[in-house]
Amino acid sequence: MREELLINVHEFETRVALLQNNLLAELHLQRSAGYSLTGNIYKGRVQRILPGMQAAFVDVGLARPGFLHARDIDGPRMTPEGESAKQPDIRDLLHDGQVLLVQVAKDPIATKGARLTTHLALASRYLVLLPRNDHVGISRRIEDEGERERLHDLTAAVRAANPAAEGCGFIVRTAAEGVGDKHLESDMRVLLRIWSRVAERVKQASPGEVVYEELPVHTRVIRDLASADLKAVRIDDPDTFERVREFVVRFLPELESRVSVYQEPVPLFERFGVEDELSRALEKRVELRCGGHLIIEQTEAMITIDVNTGGFIGVRSLEETVYRTNVEAAAAIPRQLRLRNLGGIIVIDFIDMEDEEHQRQVLRALEKAAEADPARTRIGEFSGLGLVEMSRKRTRESLVQQMCEPCDSCGGRGLLKTEETVCFEVFRAIMRDARNDCPELPPGDGAYEYLVRGSQNVVDRLLDEESDGVTWLAEEVGRAVRFQVEPSYGLEQFDVALVQGVPRP
Repeated sequence: MREELLINVHEFETRVALLQNNLLAELHLQRSAGYSLTGNIYKGRVQRILPGMQAAFVDVGLARPGFLHARDIDGPRMTPEGESAKQPDIRDLLHDGQVLLVQVAKDPIATKGARLTTHLALASRYLVLLPRNDHVGISRRIEDEGERERLHDLTAAVRAANPAAEGCGFIVRTAAEGVGDKHLESDMRVLLRIWSRVAERVKQASPGEVVYEELPVHTRVIRDLASADLKAVRIDDPDTFERVREFVVRFLPELESRVSVYQEPVPLFERFGVEDELSRALEKRVELRCGGHLIIEQTEAMITIDVNTGGFIGVRSLEETVYRTNVEAAAAIPRQLRLRNLGGIIVIDFIDMEDEEHQRQVLRALEKAAEADPARTRIGEFSGLGLVEMSRKRTRESLVQQMCEPCDSCGGRGLLKTEETVCFEVFRAIMRDARNDCPELPPGDGAYEYLVRGSQNVVDRLLDEESDGVTWLAEEVGRAVRFQVEPSYGLEQFDVALVQGVPRP
């Protein structure tokens, strides 16, 4: 697989796109007013204990307090003889006003604060430092048992030879597969040096201050995504290029020749078709090459994906047509989830198949496509209703949440009421107001009338298709009804007011 990283830099925003075989696979955004906080370490203060949720709110100086669950807190795990391990009560681990170090595990999403943990971790190219955990682990993506054992023994030996690493744990990352002790030793020294500086900042910091910030997005993505498949890193900003090149020379020297400045007149993302891909990634509908399509809906609770044959009518039989559409959809879904950064519970409604072997083939296609996703995924079997449930780890806002906001007109529903519906709501509003009419304003004297202010489309319909209804309404309430167009009003907006009538000749 051929991979390329495109780094587009402006004063107001940095965007990093990962291309796999010339297709956009992943996008990272960092804006001056809203970059990712995942990985940052804060000196926090416990604001409130929630015993019923076994969690606490922790003030870390952000707009909303972070959420810290009991299972994400370092502490004793008592296992009385003959009993299974039990999670200590949150009140035994924390108290109001307590100061502690926490790390952001998930960015704030919508109205939720950041998800926090006290299990601190600092990442480099090949290792993750666990300053509070004396443990050596190996990435689950390294499947060869011989290589896992080699890396475990090598990391343990390098740690034993470094006095500063005493009491610290390490996780060997997937990128370390096949590397030697010099690379691990270099990474370990860098991580320990960073942790030493963090420890010094903690002593001087006040609660609510950040004591460690993750690398900028352009450097972090290179660190996390660089692999043997990465053939080029193109950067359209000379200053950023110099900073990235310094990082690469120091930590990833094998990539130095692949990092270059993009200087063509056509903008970088337009040159490689990323802008068009981004626009399509914000749409609910995803076209498949066979003529079918997906409908991807993001809700508060889960992601739903509906598979449709669309314009694909097949050539042999209905079962074959359905099978081909489902297989192509299964191959496309993991890429769309990764590109859109959709996570949590995902429910896929494949087109019904009668052949069980076809179901197994579709699941295999889904699992194979998901292997390329660095985020942890789990895939279930077909349910009795023909649905497939899967989950994908979520750490930050989706692409839609980062780039879009709810529509002012529909309030995020994605739908607007019809003009007819709004007209009938106007009628009901007038009738409701008439029932509460002031007794000192006698009906039918012509001194007062109802003024309806609304959008152009609604007023036009009230004066045209609904004119008979308006006449009936005026007779029913005993007052004239007048209309006024408000250009700034959306389709569903209107006001009803009882005003002094316009003198008539």
